Amino acid sequence: MENFALKQLAQLVYEYCGLNYLNNISSLEAKISKRLEELNVTLWSYMRLLEETPKEWDILVELLTINETYFYREDKQLHVFQNKVIPILKKERVLEQPIKIWSAACSTGEEPYSLAMMLKELGISVEDRVTITATDINKKVLQTATNGMYHKKSLSFRRIPQRWLDTYFAETENHYSVKKDIKDMITFKYLNLLDEENMRNEGSYDVIFCRNVLIYFDAETVKKVATSFYHSLKKGGFLFLGHAENISTMGIGFETISTDGTFYYRKG
Repeated sequence: MENFALKQLAQLVYEYCGLNYLNNISSLEAKISKRLEELNVTLWSYMRLLEETPKEWDILVELLTINETYFYREDKQLHVFQNKVIPILKKERVLEQPIKIWSAACSTGEEPYSLAMMLKELGISVEDRVTITATDINKKVLQTATNGMYHKKSLSFRRIPQRWLDTYFAETENHYSVKKDIKDMITFKYLNLLDEENMRNEGSYDVIFCRNVLIYFDAETVKKVATSFYHSLKKGGFLFLGHAENISTMGIGFETISTDGTFYYRKG
């Protein structure tokens, strides 16, 4: 493919969702070549199709996003969430206010379901005015997350405690399905983290998880998204990122906290 056309597409992708292929156009080419063959179009025609048919962006995002996740991932953070953050929020909470949690870039749902199970371990349920919102830009993985059904041989279960499987899943011959009382704690919906208008509407959260996503963004986009998270958190709210993602020197306003071998951020 023509390098100039690939760079143009990389720029469109960068502007649309922040994924940075500008310096890795060979990877972009590999990921879209089959789609171009299916449509029997040139790269320039494909870019016109993206402009004229917005639904094609959904397909392109499916091709470009990486959805590596599993239950009980980065368990040290989950235990800090369960044993430190939730007790702090319950102590500070005005009785009429629910605790609101956001799992951003939730992929196929293992993270928000893990958070719900951690809350269940504390005896907390949807009736206790705790809500979890889970969002992603990939509509296909959101459907998987909403269904809450995973094949037994899936790598999603590589770290899950056996008691979670026994307690929070219904077993069939080939699958484990998340039980209704866990599913009822979570609302799944589509969201592009670079959509400034809709990001502004995501407000008043107590805790945000966005782990192992910012590593695919450049520094400018990381700061933009992290700043949006800052504004979406209540005063004193907590942000959990992946261990390879550090925003402590960006001057956004977060306090960096280190607890039990992991770090996270709090809005002052």
